[in-house]
Amino acid sequence: MKKFFRIISYIKEYKAQMTWYGLFITLSIVFSLFSLGMLTPFLDLIFNDSKSSLSSLPVNAMNSNGIKDIIYGFLQNIIAKSGKSYALGWICLFIIVSIFFKNLFLYLSYYFLAPIRNEVTRKYSKLLYNKILALPIGYFTEQRKGDILSRSSNDIAELEYSVVGALEGLIKEPLNIIGILIFLFFISFKLTLFVFVLLPIAGFVVGRIGRSLKKQTNKAQVKWGEILSQMEETLTGLRIIKGFNAEQKVKKQFYGLIDDIFGIKNRISYRRDLASPISEFLGVTILSGVLWFGGNLVLSGDILSPGSFITYVALFSQIINPAKALSQAVYNVNRGTATLDRLNEILEAPVTVNEITNPLQLSEFKDNICFENVGFSYQGDSILHQINLTVKKGKLVALVGSSGAGKSTLADLIPRFHDVSSGNLYIDGKNIKEYSLHSLRNQISIVTQEPILFNDTIAANIALGKPGATEAEIIEAAKIANAYDFIIKKDGGFQSIIGDRGSKLSGGERQRLTIARAVLKNPPILILDEATSALDTESEKLVQEAINNMMQNRTSIVIAHRLSTIRHADEIIVLQKGDIVERGNHDALLAQNGYYRKLIEMQEVK
Repeated sequence: MKKFFRIISYIKEYKAQMTWYGLFITLSIVFSLFSLGMLTPFLDLIFNDSKSSLSSLPVNAMNSNGIKDIIYGFLQNIIAKSGKSYALGWICLFIIVSIFFKNLFLYLSYYFLAPIRNEVTRKYSKLLYNKILALPIGYFTEQRKGDILSRSSNDIAELEYSVVGALEGLIKEPLNIIGILIFLFFISFKLTLFVFVLLPIAGFVVGRIGRSLKKQTNKAQVKWGEILSQMEETLTGLRIIKGFNAEQKVKKQFYGLIDDIFGIKNRISYRRDLASPISEFLGVTILSGVLWFGGNLVLSGDILSPGSFITYVALFSQIINPAKALSQAVYNVNRGTATLDRLNEILEAPVTVNEITNPLQLSEFKDNICFENVGFSYQGDSILHQINLTVKKGKLVALVGSSGAGKSTLADLIPRFHDVSSGNLYIDGKNIKEYSLHSLRNQISIVTQEPILFNDTIAANIALGKPGATEAEIIEAAKIANAYDFIIKKDGGFQSIIGDRGSKLSGGERQRLTIARAVLKNPPILILDEATSALDTESEKLVQEAINNMMQNRTSIVIAHRLSTIRHADEIIVLQKGDIVERGNHDALLAQNGYYRKLIEMQEVK
């Protein structure tokens, strides 16, 4: 239940609404009980119960007899003046008015509860999305995309249904039960004590049934994550699946996941659905005990009148539905805590890239980027070792080496996608950890090997790093990136929607858009991560020309797969297994006759 109260902490700002909700639901319960309580004078009047024939006005005693006498006194005055039929009319009017106010206050309570319930899911959705944006990139290499999507969608929906939906049950139903029990005490203290002996037994039985719900729900959510992952992989790799005749293989895997979650959800449903009938059975059993015990009190001539006893039974029967709703709410909380655990795995994941208090603002890149004995490790694996490198402003530095040498990791340290594990990284003589992340990344543009575009217009994708860009600026960036000619041929021009991940564009067109995006941002530092390696010869030529245009008068760090593209680099850094093994310009490295020359010969570069 600690996690449930943590949810409550998210709605502190809604104290006023919670107060109004509590007030209106209490008033609704009071008028509901009053309408049922009017059964006693009604029945006593119909059956001419001797206790209703009062000859004097009641004493203002705040006990069951005193309150009943107040009502009876009022009715006796009416009977004396207008007769019993007129008194029955008043009783019916009281019941109608009570039911009207009961439902009015019930609606008002829902009116104030609805935004509170929605606020919890709204905040959790925002918190989760903010945390996804804040977590380091390395976190997501260990996570399945489908599982993240499941937590962002299915788990949030489950939170709404199982935990937030239980807010009403855990507030309204206890108040309802308490109100009924107080009324029952007024009617018969002795009979209500008998009920209190039976209720804990029923509560114990209901509590024993649902203990495994949390575990089963967690399994179901994990399976949903696996299903979404496979669905996402299927959509992404559909061309390969068909090309390799793998439909039956992936279908078998998907069917297996569906069958697993079917079994799990069945077991959850069996336990959940057992709550209501068990609660009803136990309620009726206790009600039967009340009929037996209370009936004996009436037959023995105790203070309980037949009318009061029938009213007592009618009121007690009203406990069954709130008790069922309360037990269902408890079951839902058990399910919801499994959902909260999954959400909190992300929300409580450590953010390893943090800003210091009052960071410096990097408003201008003036001199150099300096790696000083930089090492980097991830989950115990050492990826970079003792890197010493200085990149002067305006220079082009290329990083080359085999796959896994640490090229991309080295480049990712500059915008602080990761933080160094040892050593220091400086920009203009200041440790980059002293700069704000926003101002640091504002000085950098990145073009990756795989073009990352969004399902939006061409103009919106180009202006991603500069939302306030004018149309003229966007057009100029497109021209520099050799993208203008193909853009204006589209039906919608710069307002064309490019589809999911730019699926409506060719590979070369997508890459030129990412270059236009980097150009428009106009940063002093460029990081190009094998930006042409996945392109055909014609597209590569256009893209490389665009890159050359973009790199003019900028500091560029290029991760090169095709070594022919970096012959004119000011310095080439050769990495092997996280170490710098060679460095120099193209001609100097060829003269060393070392690892770089070997890479050149492997690519048959003349």
